[in-house]
Amino acid sequence: MISTNSSIASRLDAVIGGAIAAERIVGAVVLVALDGETIWSRAAGLADREARTAMQTDAIFRLASVSKLFTAAAALALVSQGKLDLDRPITEWLPAFTPTFEGRTARITLRHLLSHSSGLSYGFFEPDDGPLAQAGVSDGMDRSDLTLADNIRRLAGVPLSFAPGSAFRYSLGIDVAGAVIEAATGLRLPEAIRTLVTEPLGLRDTGFTLSDPSRLAAAYADDTPRPRRMHEPDRIPFLPGMAGVIMDPARVFDTEAFPSGGAGMVGSASEILRLIEVLQQGGGDIMTADLAAEMARDQIAGIEIEGSPGWGYGLGFSVLRDSQAAGVTEPAGTWRWGGAYGHSWFTDPSNGLTVVALTNTAFEGMSGAGRFSADLSRAIYAAMAESS
Repeated sequence: MISTNSSIASRLDAVIGGAIAAERIVGAVVLVALDGETIWSRAAGLADREARTAMQTDAIFRLASVSKLFTAAAALALVSQGKLDLDRPITEWLPAFTPTFEGRTARITLRHLLSHSSGLSYGFFEPDDGPLAQAGVSDGMDRSDLTLADNIRRLAGVPLSFAPGSAFRYSLGIDVAGAVIEAATGLRLPEAIRTLVTEPLGLRDTGFTLSDPSRLAAAYADDTPRPRRMHEPDRIPFLPGMAGVIMDPARVFDTEAFPSGGAGMVGSASEILRLIEVLQQGGGDIMTADLAAEMARDQIAGIEIEGSPGWGYGLGFSVLRDSQAAGVTEPAGTWRWGGAYGHSWFTDPSNGLTVVALTNTAFEGMSGAGRFSADLSRAIYAAMAESS
């Protein structure tokens, strides 16, 4: 173990140092755990480049889609308690959520929402004048006067992209799941996630409001010759022909911003690691072991994810089907996801390995978008192979 740790440290130091020296990222916090024990951690670069504030391991980040892990865990906690069901129509909790496909009301379940097989979408996948933009639907990272109920109502009026369960499309489904959680508990989503997930795990920095603004990392966007500080608001180009992601870093200070279960939370690397480890070890006090295992089961077997060969999707994160097809170093069965503000995490249950890498640079630090997360993974598996 000592030699493995030493090799991991030297290789990861080189990856992180290289990315910062090349000004591909501004700062990062990276944690590595084996069999539930954190064996390596590092904070590197700057939390705020203009203020020359060094990154710290307890830095708080805007989580973007890393939020989905916490909302999905809260939903499964309610399934474990018998207050929700994965396969009953969500109209039992949200009677007015009745989007249509080909002119007919669709039957959407919680399983569809959490596995992005509901037929819903995100506005940033569409042109500027796409259906979601025309309906005024928020993707959850901008600032608006909408409530969660307002946004869900607008979303319900947009026809689905496909019949639920027939395809995969990354979507606002987990925002809808957040509304289902509110309806099932009678609590606002922040309080529900706190009661169901963060308090049982002793997490103090993860939620929809900042516990300590002085620890918040600034937000940067890819640019040349180096990342630029994000505007408030900002539109970050995603792919040609798409509207781009509207992100407003100041949203985190807006106490009236609606709680987006898919993109609106803040938190620290160590607390994300804590939840991942609890889920990998059977759900702890949050949910039953069979439901923790269900989260990690490929829910869309037989459906290909466009642009992501070799990957399937569980309940709140992707699940690796085929390492070779995906072109990654992790083995089949690995769970992975990230966040648009520049984050990635993965857990490899077969090796007891979990890695959380939070950066303050979109999109370079995000899983699947830049080199950084792939370079980290290759370095860790090279170190493990070297020691075997």
